[in-house]
Amino acid sequence: MVGSNHLEQTDPAVYSAIQNERQRQEDSLGLIASENHVSEAVLEAQGSVLTNKYAEGYPDARYYGGCEHVDTVEQLAIDRAKELFGADYANVQPHSGTQANMGVYFAMLDPGDRILSLDLTHGGHLSHGHHVNFSGQLYEVEQYGVDPDSGYIDYDTLADHATEFDPDLIVSGSSAYPREFAYERIDEIAAAVGAYHLADIAHVTGLIAAGLHTNPVGNADFVTASTHKTIRAGRGGLILTTDEYAEQIDKAIFPGSQGGPLMHNVAGKAVGFKEALTDEFEEYAQQVVTNAKTLADTFSERGLSLVSGGTDKHYVLVDLRDSHPDVTGSDAEEALQSVGITVNKNTVPGETRSPFTTSGIRVGTPALTTRGFTQSEMETIGHAIVDIIEHPEDDDVATDVATTVDQLCEAYPIYE
Repeated sequence: MVGSNHLEQTDPAVYSAIQNERQRQEDSLGLIASENHVSEAVLEAQGSVLTNKYAEGYPDARYYGGCEHVDTVEQLAIDRAKELFGADYANVQPHSGTQANMGVYFAMLDPGDRILSLDLTHGGHLSHGHHVNFSGQLYEVEQYGVDPDSGYIDYDTLADHATEFDPDLIVSGSSAYPREFAYERIDEIAAAVGAYHLADIAHVTGLIAAGLHTNPVGNADFVTASTHKTIRAGRGGLILTTDEYAEQIDKAIFPGSQGGPLMHNVAGKAVGFKEALTDEFEEYAQQVVTNAKTLADTFSERGLSLVSGGTDKHYVLVDLRDSHPDVTGSDAEEALQSVGITVNKNTVPGETRSPFTTSGIRVGTPALTTRGFTQSEMETIGHAIVDIIEHPEDDDVATDVATTVDQLCEAYPIYE
């Protein structure tokens, strides 16, 4: 097994960067909604000798010899994914959630076909048809948004849009829409216009696996996911569908859009999926949501505006324009990072600023919940975040918050 002692001797610069990153994670509070801390078992799987093995193809149908053991690993990942989500079919090879989406598009659409998806500034994702992404370059895309007053998706308006646009595929899913999707309603809308329905559950994979959110498997034609974020497995993507589309999806991933799968990542997925099948994981996922609601309540009590007024998920989306119009998302991100709190700037509905500046921040709870944080700690963190936003240049406030961060990090280490 390759260990850090070998790395330190072979490449001190990379070794040092890895050690520094580990220390940064230990010494700061990670509140980026798409990040988490995997178990040491997942780390071991991802750093294993499986990285040496080429395995083009699928279990029992490879293009190379010597795949009997990686076949075992991939089949475990497939079987556990199917069990977690009640799916007939799972492809665990996509390198990311975006490549899982690519697999579905390539399998079911032709260039120039039409996609209807949530607008990026309203919480959507680049891979749902943004013009800078392949999805927006290969397909004709229109996007729906949230109601400007409520911050919720208006499904009647979405149905009218679908009737008018006549898409070939409708995407439900987001990276910054804090409310649960009505998958069954979207499936009805898609069926009415003869479109496929792709549910991208990248952010809520773990919440769905734990039974906290509605499972779109059985409604949507295709379900794509990230395998990290809320589910804490090896970093990558996942596609779930029925046996009807299995062959098309398999071909779209390999050889259509990828070569050999990253078998060490597939192993990390398998281990993480096994962990997600436990009662302990269900308790963890419930605490993730509880922590997010606690954070939302704390922010609201302190006068911050939240998109949609709160959250059903593992993050809150703060719109700074009402309470702090002179503080941009990037200002808040930078000020918080200086005291050891990591969030990301984020666009908000009706955004007028650049995506490099933004008018909001997205604040998530998966990683801190993994560290053991509960409501009390989240209230403390919520107040600390607002203190910094209200006084971004006050050295005394920054010192007090930094001290609080240090105390929390020491009390809740990531890896003992």
